[in-house]
Amino acid sequence: MVPMVDLKTEFNVIKKEVLDMLTEILESSHYILGPKVSELEKKISDYHNISAAIGVASGTDALHLSLDGLGISEGDEVITTPFTFFATAEAIIYTGATPVFVDVEPDTLNIDASLIEEKITAKTKAVLPVHIFGHPADMTMVQKIAKKHNLKVIEDCAQAFGAAINGKRVGSFGDAGCFSFYPSKNLGAYGDGGMIILNDPAVADTIRKLRNHGSKRAYRHETVGFNSRLDEIQAGILLVKFKRIDEYNTGRRQKAALYNKLLPGTVKCPKEKKGFYHVYHQYTIMTPERDEIQNRLKDNGISSVVYYPIPLHLQEALKFMDHKEGDFPVAEKAAKEVLSLPMHPWLEESTIKETAEIING
Repeated sequence: MVPMVDLKTEFNVIKKEVLDMLTEILESSHYILGPKVSELEKKISDYHNISAAIGVASGTDALHLSLDGLGISEGDEVITTPFTFFATAEAIIYTGATPVFVDVEPDTLNIDASLIEEKITAKTKAVLPVHIFGHPADMTMVQKIAKKHNLKVIEDCAQAFGAAINGKRVGSFGDAGCFSFYPSKNLGAYGDGGMIILNDPAVADTIRKLRNHGSKRAYRHETVGFNSRLDEIQAGILLVKFKRIDEYNTGRRQKAALYNKLLPGTVKCPKEKKGFYHVYHQYTIMTPERDEIQNRLKDNGISSVVYYPIPLHLQEALKFMDHKEGDFPVAEKAAKEVLSLPMHPWLEESTIKETAEIING
């Protein structure tokens, strides 16, 4: 079966460096908040031209601790998209705040920034855009609206490490940028991991305490925090991969370009807005024949995945919000038509051609 991602090939390419890194860390006997975590934080903050980066245990924790650190709490509202992984809404709910959904753009499937303002109330405290599938959300408009209404902006960059708008990388626009290092991500660990980037030193100090049981010094707890620390082994692996992230993203873009060349007319291909740099965490097509095409691909040994089959407002866990079908029609249509195809830097040209032939029928 042709996989969606090929972590085995990636490992074989970097195997010696990874094993050398693991040996160095194991021999150091330093596993939590050690020098590799600090080195990775510095490299990622420099990469984004941001003053602080804070390693945490997962992308979900990155969102949760950012919201918490920025003062989002019970009774507040946070505007976000219904077309994303569940963790986006989950993190908002963890703080006691309420997610308020805004429909998505039909081409990029990112939050439709032109609809945000009509959802702002006296309770609104933040906007949480998601750079879905690796294409940046319209941060220019999001920032303009946030500034006008004095709202915080937390960017969910879980799928978009290295994506940019006019050369400025996602995660560096808002009050905080949140990354996931889940193994299948463009920059992935060999387990869970996450990172928060931000410029406000006071908020950074708060988040560093929150990730470590509310403590800056051993056994001195200034607040009630969490156990959310990026471990040294994952940081070491990420350092090996980080030096290749631009190369990996370029490879993804090359694969996407070939898909685009072979598929137009048969299905709706991903769009890339002018000035936007898409890093194709997923290459996601749209078609009313989605299920039939997915079955044909499966019959020919090619993987494909539906991200996401149920928009958040229709999820069982959020039925308390009293949404119904028809509330966010663009997101609902996307959920019925999206199909993500194999995408990674080592994808063979022959596999892309075979996939396109099957889709084209």
